[in-house]
Amino acid sequence: MASKLIEKYFRYEHLPQIWCQGCGNGIILRDVVKAIDDLGLDVDKTVIVSGIGCSSRAAGYLNFLTLHTTHGRAVAFATGIKMARPELNVIVLAGDGDLSAIGGNHLIHAARRNINITVIAFNNNIYGMTGGQYSPTTPTGDYGTTAPYGNIDRPFDIALLAKGAGATYVAKGDCFHVVQTTKLIRDGIKHNGFSIIEVADVCPTYYGRKNKKGNAVDMMTYQKENMISAEAALAMSEEERKGKIIVGKICENDYPELTEEYQKIIDRVMVK
Repeated sequence: MASKLIEKYFRYEHLPQIWCQGCGNGIILRDVVKAIDDLGLDVDKTVIVSGIGCSSRAAGYLNFLTLHTTHGRAVAFATGIKMARPELNVIVLAGDGDLSAIGGNHLIHAARRNINITVIAFNNNIYGMTGGQYSPTTPTGDYGTTAPYGNIDRPFDIALLAKGAGATYVAKGDCFHVVQTTKLIRDGIKHNGFSIIEVADVCPTYYGRKNKKGNAVDMMTYQKENMISAEAALAMSEEERKGKIIVGKICENDYPELTEEYQKIIDRVMVK
């Protein structure tokens, strides 16, 4: 299956990819492409937008209409594309720093407006490409090159931040549970409104090494043993749930979609 997805959706001339050994970005990218394939989206009507960072290199590997934008501006560019061509499928691939630091304002306002784009947040809890600085999602007490004595900030929860801003489809996935994560992405793309799927990434090179999380296998094993669905959580005792991280759909609701509401204004003005 993986080889067929590569043949169908990837740019051979840009392979092999440059991510570090054990990086989870390739797994998440595969989940995105599998979701697109499951839905049968038209390659010529699907736009992949990315910003700057490790995960944002993903757009260059994909044989779609792609846009590699400036740092933090992927959601803003995606908004412009969707407003100009609402019939296109617009998907944003961006990291935690790209989305919730310099791009944080674009994220919350796109969620508030409920524009029909899908954002995949690659959350590796650190700035991996530029040297291992701590990011807005780095857990309190964890280390980075800019937090050599431990991070004192409280971290953002990207999914809940987007939900609070008005996103109408919000979910969390991880690298280990690929079937569930692929389904969450698939459902997010199908949803008519602003969708965001935050995926717990694996960064053994910077985050793992700085915080003594072990190698890539150790970090994946952690996800296997500690990422649980809401359904599984219900069947566990309070003691069993301690330290576990719940993944799955957080919310899905209906609200007027921005481009459709804008078209109503155009139609009303044109009648006059």
